[in-house]
Amino acid sequence: MATNSRIKPVERATDRSWDEWLRFMDTIDAENLNHKQIALKVYEELDGAIEQAGWWAQAVTVAYEQYIGRRVPGQRPDGTFQLSVSKQTRLGMADLMQEWQRFAAEDEDVQGMVGGDPRIGGTDRRMTWRTKAKDGSTVIVTSEPKRNGTASIVVTQLGLATLESNDLARERWSAIVKRFLADIRNSPVE
Repeated sequence: MATNSRIKPVERATDRSWDEWLRFMDTIDAENLNHKQIALKVYEELDGAIEQAGWWAQAVTVAYEQYIGRRVPGQRPDGTFQLSVSKQTRLGMADLMQEWQRFAAEDEDVQGMVGGDPRIGGTDRRMTWRTKAKDGSTVIVTSEPKRNGTASIVVTQLGLATLESNDLARERWSAIVKRFLADIRNSPVE
């Protein structure tokens, strides 16, 4: 069943109660549709009515799928799991990515998890460090700029096989990000 943490934001953003969304799902026979089909119908319903209709269509669809027991929190439509860990930093976007690259290359836990050479890419909106984990899942570390000139680090791991492996990976990445933040606090910023 979807948790209040998913339902309340959906209700506020879409200006519809959860009961209204459930009635809508009944009218489109959502229980017999796949994730993409549901999300498309919800998007069509929201398009032009609210900002970020695509994002909220996904949020409504995921909340519904959790509500009917099709997936649990963190589970993706393909049955695998995904986690994210994020923290604000005092660094700007480019400096944050540079510091992450240095840290990741030296950190035993990061090196123990990754199974390939990272690819670094980016735009004015975000920079990414992407690689495969040894278990075959994907790890993406993103440096996302904030309006005040600083950036947040966002670690996402997707494609994990089980909820248990997802929970373990979340704990591991939380500890790694905590160490990373301590490391950059102790290093001089140029």
